[in-house]
Amino acid sequence: MNKMRLLYGTGNAAKLESMRRRLAELDLEILGLPDMDKPAPSVPEDGATPLENARQKALAYYGAFGIPVFSCDSGLYLEGVPEELQPGVHVRTVQGRYLTDQEMLEYYGGLARKYGDLKARYRNAICLVLDRDHVYESMDDSLASKEFLLTAVPHSRILHGGFPLDSLSVDIKTGKYFYDLDETKMDQVAVEDGFIEFFRRYCCL
Repeated sequence: MNKMRLLYGTGNAAKLESMRRRLAELDLEILGLPDMDKPAPSVPEDGATPLENARQKALAYYGAFGIPVFSCDSGLYLEGVPEELQPGVHVRTVQGRYLTDQEMLEYYGGLARKYGDLKARYRNAICLVLDRDHVYESMDDSLASKEFLLTAVPHSRILHGGFPLDSLSVDIKTGKYFYDLDETKMDQVAVEDGFIEFFRRYCCL
């Protein structure tokens, strides 16, 4: 039996590779936008929640390419900071300005210096479009990351393609920076077990 082909609608190469490794146990072939024969459309991602953004992207990419596609989105939520400083879905955008990777480190490191190490969590969402009549989505807590710490002191390797905040992120259980976790553990951080169960439910019947 041929593997089911799914397009992962993301422009982030690191996220694509993490998803491929995490879903390797399933009978799926995960394609990326560079595998398509025409450029991907620009998607605004102006939703108020991770699920709204995931839905916008998945429907746009399905409309462009006409094959089963899924997209994900995340929001970052911090304990101990004023509500107006909560990133939510605007992790890279501060006061209307889109931040570079380095600017992200400076901004979030600055929050940790001001408020102390911050307990943080990503809320994650997914939208899967198999066809116009079969659209499945979730922002279930099983997709969310475990709590971790954002610290003011970056790892000596301060930039990580696709996951810039990893150099400020510390695993609470081990006390290790995300950079010092092995690849398998890092993939679990990037793609929680709930995603695997989601695909089992809707793609591996």
